[in-house]
Amino acid sequence: MTSGISRRARVLAAAVGTGVLVPLVAAATPAAAAPPAVTCTSAKAGLAAKLKKDITAALATRKGTVAVGLYDRSTNTTCTLRASSAYDSASVVKVTVLAALLWDAKKANRYLTDRENTLAKAMITKSDNAATSTLWKQLGMTKIKNFLTAAGMTQTKPGANGYWGLTQITVTDEQKLLKLLTAKNAVLSDNSRAYIVKLMGQVVSSQRWGTPYGVPSGVSVAVKNGWLQRSTNGWRVHSVGAFKGGGHDYVMTVLSHGNSTMNYGIATIQAVAKVIHKDLAAS
Repeated sequence: MTSGISRRARVLAAAVGTGVLVPLVAAATPAAAAPPAVTCTSAKAGLAAKLKKDITAALATRKGTVAVGLYDRSTNTTCTLRASSAYDSASVVKVTVLAALLWDAKKANRYLTDRENTLAKAMITKSDNAATSTLWKQLGMTKIKNFLTAAGMTQTKPGANGYWGLTQITVTDEQKLLKLLTAKNAVLSDNSRAYIVKLMGQVVSSQRWGTPYGVPSGVSVAVKNGWLQRSTNGWRVHSVGAFKGGGHDYVMTVLSHGNSTMNYGIATIQAVAKVIHKDLAAS
């Protein structure tokens, strides 16, 4: 080896210089980039390593692209996977819509009207799309964006032309919203927080899949799910939840797309949720 150039490179350079046609040799193809790893931190000894191992194992055989967020106040535990990857929101954006409605009402120093309460309940507990469209239109893009700014949800991009289900969301921002719902803050009043969590606790049984799967008895559940099929990336299936009890106070987000069916996405989310509930309960 001389002057930092390999003998092969010098031969090629010489051949090119003499006008001889030399087949172009591609550089060795780098190995496909390894998928991002689950990262966890915790004040509780051993818990981060256990969660990282178990969440990774739960996803090892699953197809699709999955993003995960966990935060437990009680043990100061955080886990993330693809925290800033954007997904079409589907119906999980409905929690953001209700939070924006309550935030705006608070600014105007008013309570929700009976009509707004009826729409909000249908939107969250039954995932009613017409109710969501009505509230989305009532709020308008400026108020929605102003709420996102107030909430620090800088990675969330509202869907254009009334397509609220195509709002771009990330684990980072969904976790920020869930934290706002579950602890005192300057963005949402205590009454507003309690109202949203109450409705998320009254979701109809057929829509209580996802993050609540495997939750220990005695732990309260607040959930909102979303599902949407499109021509690209198959089914988007998402679940956000807040859980309290058994010595823990935690919020969880699992977002996914590239699922072959809705049920496949649900099974992936529930595989993650099951190990998270189990590991926290044992800690």
